[in-house]
Amino acid sequence: MQLLRKRGFYEKYIKRLLDIICSLLAIIIFSWLYIIIAVMVRAKMGSPVLFKQPRPGMIDPKTGNERIFDMFKFRTMSDARDENGNLLPDEVRLGKFGRALRATSLDELPEAFNILRGEMSVIGPRPQLVRDMVFMSDRQRMRHTAKPGLSGLAQVMGRNAITWDQKIDWDLKYIEKISFWEDMKIICLTVKKVFGKSESSDELDITDDYGDALLRAGKISQDEYDLRQADAKRLLEERI
Repeated sequence: MQLLRKRGFYEKYIKRLLDIICSLLAIIIFSWLYIIIAVMVRAKMGSPVLFKQPRPGMIDPKTGNERIFDMFKFRTMSDARDENGNLLPDEVRLGKFGRALRATSLDELPEAFNILRGEMSVIGPRPQLVRDMVFMSDRQRMRHTAKPGLSGLAQVMGRNAITWDQKIDWDLKYIEKISFWEDMKIICLTVKKVFGKSESSDELDITDDYGDALLRAGKISQDEYDLRQADAKRLLEERI
């Protein structure tokens, strides 16, 4: 199935220009902050300072498949290992400093370079993992007909307080009416969330991958789960 969506004038011509301007301004204005955080990450967690991870981007109309790109973030976890050389659990490797970076979203500052390169937009559906993408239906993958964003409608409507299906539904609602004023509204709500009160502690902690959530809910079988995980591994190996 070819996943196509008609894009309006703003999305086709204006949005990219605004992305370039905003990302350049962010990099220039906050260059001092990039340097401070980079030095602190290097001192507390070592090298590398940046963490990069393959994420599905916008669907290429020529192939019908998502373009996979490396999304950049400041590193938030150490390489602490057990006596056998295995990495310790994420919650152990995520120290106080790493938690602070994530809580303030400062770890996401390097994504401005992804925006400048044209892989992301300031506003759009948040890029999920490749192993999440392979479990999405064609309808859900329509979210990938828009560039992934630094923030999006799903983030301001609940982020970790909503389920996977709710997140994807908000993303699909966003792509139905992409406009300048909608993007401005989401930017304002994002700023309010970042500088406002922290999220409630009783929110759902969505740490499961989408496939894990589907398997636990009984919506897919173990065989289907294994098959799609193999697809995700194959997609990543083809990039190397």
